[in-house]
Amino acid sequence: MIQLVAFDLDGTLMGADLVISIRVRNAIARTIQSGVTVTLATGRMYSATAPFARTLNLYAPLLCYQGGWIQGLNTGILHRVSLTDALARTAIAMGRAQGWHTVLYADGLLFIDAQRLPLSYYETYLGPDPVVAPDLTSVLASHQPDKVLFVAEPGDIPAMASQLTETFRTSADVMQSHANFIEVVPRNVNKGQALAWLVEMLGIPRDAVLAVGDQQNDVTMLEWAGTGVAMGNAVPAAQAVADWIAPPVAQDGAAEVLERY
Repeated sequence: MIQLVAFDLDGTLMGADLVISIRVRNAIARTIQSGVTVTLATGRMYSATAPFARTLNLYAPLLCYQGGWIQGLNTGILHRVSLTDALARTAIAMGRAQGWHTVLYADGLLFIDAQRLPLSYYETYLGPDPVVAPDLTSVLASHQPDKVLFVAEPGDIPAMASQLTETFRTSADVMQSHANFIEVVPRNVNKGQALAWLVEMLGIPRDAVLAVGDQQNDVTMLEWAGTGVAMGNAVPAAQAVADWIAPPVAQDGAAEVLERY
């Protein structure tokens, strides 16, 4: 019997319009009313995740920053794994050398090397109140980094991933979280590890966990959970490890997952 459900946000509960349909919201409400814990597992920062959690009345700890930051609406930070200054500096320097649009997350704040896109884009997809800091390394003097993200065209991401993976090897993890985003996060920080930490804290067995996602960064939690479900719009890597392929987000696949399980 499922006791906890972990949903990815973008591409799973909502499409590019960032609207969670009434059907999905009602299915989540019924699930919570039945006594099942529901949480979100996302690459988004906590301040960008909390509004969705409030909309859905989710008070379980939220897995943010790919799982590097766990916090509930009514709690402080329960678990945090930060990126070292040295690794953040390396990523930032690499971005500057390559001319990549670089984003730094540090201490719950969002910093960008330049405003290359409309402000609405940053606030919609990356987080609220972006601060322009042409020298992102200067931020590290007073803030602990959580991750470094690069914004790029989808066709450029594979080559960037190869370069980043070659640079960081075993010192940090590189993951694609969106068609336009490639990230450098602390080593072994991922949604699967975060989900394992959460269920141990809550005393829920692994086989009672259902995880649902669509992107490369969801693969670890789909593999770890007792039941892993990929959306119909999911990347091949996520579908390959899933126990079931749900309808796509545009067809309210998340609601069908809850109705099925």
